[in-house]
Amino acid sequence: MFSPLVWLIALGPLALVAVAYIPTPRSRSSAARVNRRAMSAGFFSLAVALATAVCVVVFGSLRTGTFGIEGIGLGLYLDSLSSAMFCLVSFIGLIVLAYSRNYMDGDPRQDRFTQYLSLTLAAVLLFIVSGNLLQLTLAWIATSLGLHKLLLFYADRPAAAIAARKKFIASRLGDLCLTGAMIFLYKTFGSLDYSVVFSGAGTIRAAGDFVPETIHVVAILLVFAALLKSAQFPTHGWLSEVMETPTPVSALLHAGIINAGGFLILRFSSVVSLSLPSLETLAIVGGFTALFGSVVMLTQTSIKVTLAYSTIAQMGFMMLECGLAAFPAALLHIIAHSLYKAHAFLSSGSVIDIARASWTPSPGGKPHPARQLFAVTGILIVALVLGRLFGASPTEQPGVFALGAVLLLGLIHLVSSGIDERPNVYVVGRTLLSAGTVGIAYFGLQLMMERVFAGSLPATQMLHGPFAVTIVSIVVVSFAVVTFLQGLVPGDGGTPRWQTLYALVSNGFYVNTFANRLVLRLWPPHVTASPATAPPNVGNR
Repeated sequence: MFSPLVWLIALGPLALVAVAYIPTPRSRSSAARVNRRAMSAGFFSLAVALATAVCVVVFGSLRTGTFGIEGIGLGLYLDSLSSAMFCLVSFIGLIVLAYSRNYMDGDPRQDRFTQYLSLTLAAVLLFIVSGNLLQLTLAWIATSLGLHKLLLFYADRPAAAIAARKKFIASRLGDLCLTGAMIFLYKTFGSLDYSVVFSGAGTIRAAGDFVPETIHVVAILLVFAALLKSAQFPTHGWLSEVMETPTPVSALLHAGIINAGGFLILRFSSVVSLSLPSLETLAIVGGFTALFGSVVMLTQTSIKVTLAYSTIAQMGFMMLECGLAAFPAALLHIIAHSLYKAHAFLSSGSVIDIARASWTPSPGGKPHPARQLFAVTGILIVALVLGRLFGASPTEQPGVFALGAVLLLGLIHLVSSGIDERPNVYVVGRTLLSAGTVGIAYFGLQLMMERVFAGSLPATQMLHGPFAVTIVSIVVVSFAVVTFLQGLVPGDGGTPRWQTLYALVSNGFYVNTFANRLVLRLWPPHVTASPATAPPNVGNR
């Protein structure tokens, strides 16, 4: 639906912008005033997002066209994809604003923190509802600059300064890639308006196998911009050091910031899917990052660092799904991971108590390789059978199947415990039923996402060529091997070879150490301690 009234949707993000720019006299009550404004703006933005989603369901996609010259300017475009992300980011943003109100209570710069938080959230929302690539690029850059302010909120912390600098460098490289993609898209289609770009991509797809070279260039630039934004290997190090900032920042990352790269690929999936080299790049880098982050995560002792490496791995899975053209699966991944991980960071203070309360000793003895192998094999068979029942076989929907197999491999501990040294029919049956239930829920949700977002995202594609088959096989086999070894390491963890390997893995194979040295050489931080602005217990509590 095309209507000037669609511009009213922008009032949600603009309300958050107003939080930072409405003058507030510095006083004891200034923080309370800013908090009230931020909460009001957050509720209003969520209400606008929900109303927009209803309108999209009833009327279809909403757009304003371009307010500018020759297809370059400002505009809004909301379909099922952007409205879903609009609701997701508004909801998580409101929760983070409410949490930070109490979390930062007593900090002398609480009002400034809330303003930075509101501005960054507003930039993300404008990025999501953009209908013109120029506006999207400006919002993309504004999001990065807002996050930079939050990462340096306690600028006297050396680790925070290094993390912010690493993120800043990666972000500027990503900005250059996105700007280049914008220029080439304009040269190709003569406009930056989404409707023109999507229509042009559809025309190229319908014309046959020939794809202009500029489309390949645009797709590659979009892919590199997305990889740099979403902390993919080897630019992932800054994310593991975010704990130097207040906890609400870690949660806010999952409101469309760390996963902005995934949304960029989904938004321009009609263009990226035309370029096979771009998809292969996404699959290779994403798959490796997912494996790397998952392995390193298992060795961390800090709750927040563990969650950070988990996010790195999940962003890798998201890129892998995009690379395998499983775009609806990637969107489901973004939504589920954002909700889960934002909650995990905000509740990280009570994780240890929860873990202690839920721990139970294993009924058997030392893990046996035969039982582990049997459990891994059984899980993969369950994934294959359920995948075929839902049309997500390794060849028809490789991205959906690969993630489903890895998800079910996470149940190995449950399965291997069920067939431990003293198994019984009831325990084994209940364990298999649990695995089957999880698998049905996963593949069912994937099928639902594909149908609901059929108008916004290309359908999941089949595998083409041996290279794609190899990628899927390597991903599934690698995680199966890691899961198998994970069950055996506790029994042999005292041996010198495992201790050496553990030290190597727990330090992330020292990739981040080399990155820190490079950044310190190129951009040495100059920080001055300021105890009045950095309470020692706020950033890590």
